[in-house]
Amino acid sequence: MEAESQASAIIPLALPKGAEKFCELCQREARLQCSKCRVTFYCAAEHQQADWVGIHKRICQLLVPIRTLTLRSLQQTSHTETQIKKAELIEICRLVAQSKLSEGKHQEALPAAQLCLRCSIDVHGPNTVQLVPAYLLLAEANMGLGNLDLVADFLSQAEWAVLKSPKCGLTVHHQLHRSLGRLHVATGDLETALHNFANDIYFATEEYGLDSTVTSRGYFLMADVFTKQGKMPTVRSLYSEVARIWHRHLTRLLETRKESIQNPPVDSFYDKAERVEVDEMLRTMLEFEQKDTRKDPARIAVVAHCLAMLSFLGGDFLKAQGFGSTALQASQLIPDHDLTEPIQALLQLVKILHTVPHPGSAESQY
Repeated sequence: MEAESQASAIIPLALPKGAEKFCELCQREARLQCSKCRVTFYCAAEHQQADWVGIHKRICQLLVPIRTLTLRSLQQTSHTETQIKKAELIEICRLVAQSKLSEGKHQEALPAAQLCLRCSIDVHGPNTVQLVPAYLLLAEANMGLGNLDLVADFLSQAEWAVLKSPKCGLTVHHQLHRSLGRLHVATGDLETALHNFANDIYFATEEYGLDSTVTSRGYFLMADVFTKQGKMPTVRSLYSEVARIWHRHLTRLLETRKESIQNPPVDSFYDKAERVEVDEMLRTMLEFEQKDTRKDPARIAVVAHCLAMLSFLGGDFLKAQGFGSTALQASQLIPDHDLTEPIQALLQLVKILHTVPHPGSAESQY
């Protein structure tokens, strides 16, 4: 929808005396309001449109009961109910921001991330550990936009919140160190980046286990740093560990999928953000293995098989066939390779499902 159809001018005389309205995105004096909810304000049409695309079209009517708490509504609605509504709003904003970040839409992710932070402060108070997820979203969005000073600022605030909460969860620690590591990679401080990724792996291991797919992302990011340093044997070792973890994980998911082959589940194996991230990670590894002077067919087979299974689980049978063929060619270069049979079975399954209609869309089966 066009911005003009969603905004109308604020009539100053219609506002209570002394009730100034500020822009949702930049906090400057507002001149427009959303014509649908009438509780959200903007300095100009550009910010109204940016907010509409970024988050507002998803939450427009949800904001009405939260932002129009009159004396009567306060009597009818308990403080707890209002906080629950705000908590739901925080989660929606978090998911929308994360989804847009996974698609590389860093600018579009900002409105959702900003509202996530403001609502989190409203519910939990300033400088609390509950604000860390919002700070990390804002840091990631600005990282993609090249605003490294802002990234450092948001991560500094996240660090301060964590320091004030020594009992905060291991997940918060691992996510914070991962973001810090990525910042230091961007600024060229590779040794500090490695230190943070090592902490990321430590906390992820404590929370999820050594063989967790969550932990494997830390290995991958650390391998990227060693690539920049030209330490190829270490890169190969880390990539091998990532491939091993994901191959085992995807094999298990594939077995589960086979059991329900006649009635495919509608729930997804991964959310969109994780799906994109894993695909990108495995593709990077496959390209590395194919360009490596050592050209180890066994390693190529494992990574390509991972991508084939990932594509199959996502319902993208064409990609599954392509990566499966790559994996099969590599495995057949090794006599009696133990992956040849599973790869052939997957390709056969792809052939069957690609030609026989079945319930559910490809996207819904991921």
